[in-house]
Amino acid sequence: MSGRPKAENAFRTIGEVAAETGLPQHRLRYWEQRFPQLRPLTRAGQRRYYRPEDVALVRRIDDLLSRQGYTIRGVQKLLESEAAPARKRAPAADKRGALEEVRDLLKDALERDSK
Repeated sequence: MSGRPKAENAFRTIGEVAAETGLPQHRLRYWEQRFPQLRPLTRAGQRRYYRPEDVALVRRIDDLLSRQGYTIRGVQKLLESEAAPARKRAPAADKRGALEEVRDLLKDALERDSK
């Protein structure tokens, strides 16, 4: 890997997220099982690719658990309560735009991988 830092909006591997956050990889995998909101993209060989919003969620979960004193269940309830109103508010056009953005990011990543 080059010495150049990744772009802020670049996808990160689980190892890169672990290094950035100081969290062990096994904890990140555990959190993926416990928090349905944390769903990095997976590719062949079950390789995980964390989007910037996934990394932000990891940091938030870590803050809630380790600094603010929440339990796993408490964080689950908090995240669920925040997601419910957002699902009701988000019009279909917004969802489509977000999906198109993810599609474009994946397309770019695949093109870079094939070079």
